[in-house]
Amino acid sequence: MTHSQALSLKRDTNNVDDMDSTTFTGNKGLNIEEKLIFEQDTPGLTGVDWPDMSLGTHHIGTLARECIGLPGLSEPQVVRHYTRLSQKNFGIDSGFYPLGSCTMKHNPRLNEKVARYFADLHPLQPIQTVQGALEVIASLADWLSKLTGLPAIAMSPAAGAHGELCGIMTIQAAHNAAGQNHRNIVLVPDSAHGTNPATAAACGYTVQTIKATLNGRVDVGALKTALNENVAAIMLTNPNTCGLFERDIVEIAAAVHAVGAYFYCDGANFNAIMGKVLPADLGIDCMHINLHKTFSTPHGGGGPGSGPVALSAALAPFVPLPCVSFDQGSYRLIEHQYELPTSIGRIKGFHGQMGMFIRALAYMMSHGHDGLRQVAEDAVLNANYILAKLKGEGLQSNVRLFH
Repeated sequence: MTHSQALSLKRDTNNVDDMDSTTFTGNKGLNIEEKLIFEQDTPGLTGVDWPDMSLGTHHIGTLARECIGLPGLSEPQVVRHYTRLSQKNFGIDSGFYPLGSCTMKHNPRLNEKVARYFADLHPLQPIQTVQGALEVIASLADWLSKLTGLPAIAMSPAAGAHGELCGIMTIQAAHNAAGQNHRNIVLVPDSAHGTNPATAAACGYTVQTIKATLNGRVDVGALKTALNENVAAIMLTNPNTCGLFERDIVEIAAAVHAVGAYFYCDGANFNAIMGKVLPADLGIDCMHINLHKTFSTPHGGGGPGSGPVALSAALAPFVPLPCVSFDQGSYRLIEHQYELPTSIGRIKGFHGQMGMFIRALAYMMSHGHDGLRQVAEDAVLNANYILAKLKGEGLQSNVRLFH
């Protein structure tokens, strides 16, 4: 039987509705469809015996209480449904995770084991019962501070884009406190992540794009031309989205500071410079750090992100709440505006992504300073290996990533 005949026979044996999902190899993986839980609804069917309940009177003003319309299924149906869904999950145990730059793709089992030690914590526990957890948060912040050279770390942002929002909000608060609320422009290079201009716009700023040179870096001349007393900040990624180190970053920082603006750095590619250079030495005032991109915490498929933000001394007074403080031999949380009146306030419920904090700190401590430096060196080396493999596929032979 020829290959084409085999494929034809395969199609003939498939259900007519499934014919379009037959793959070249004949694999029927695309035919495995799991109906949504609501599509399996059988009114009145339930795996739990609920007592008869009356909705009674309304206790929230004019808001009426209603049944929320959960689907009716038996207990075996529910178990089988979610088991089948779990078998579709893709993870490190089943293959390479193909999510581009959005995850390190390596989630060490050691991290998971350590995270389980804290699995029974609750964010509303009394402070005296969670001293170890607060020490973990403080320790991670200390590592991030040392790695960036910036004195304050906002731990509560829930992801990279949320960290950007936090950073721009602190910059806005700093300008307002200094009577500089006329500054309404944020400069964004066209090599920036798409969330950068979106974040600036969300905070009410006008976004002005700075073009790139032919080699993929910021056009410093165009940047200097755009700088004036109405500029609040620049949002720049380094290494940038093209995978290139901004060689003129110190000059860029000096020019931005000369007009009274702040330098926000997107830390998405921090893993390429970690342990090799301190962002503070480059003139950076504010930078979010994606724990999943640099410190191996799981992400993707809706998994929890975490985007701590490193802040300079000028921006530190505006750090969001809550903050961990160590006073008189114990840790406590600064949670109220009256304790830190200059804070931009709370931007997330509770204290941040605790599970991600534990995993990231475990990763850092298992590597040490020299190991984290090697992580950066290996990341750049691996990127250049891939580039070398792709030469001849339309890439210029003289390009070097993170060079």
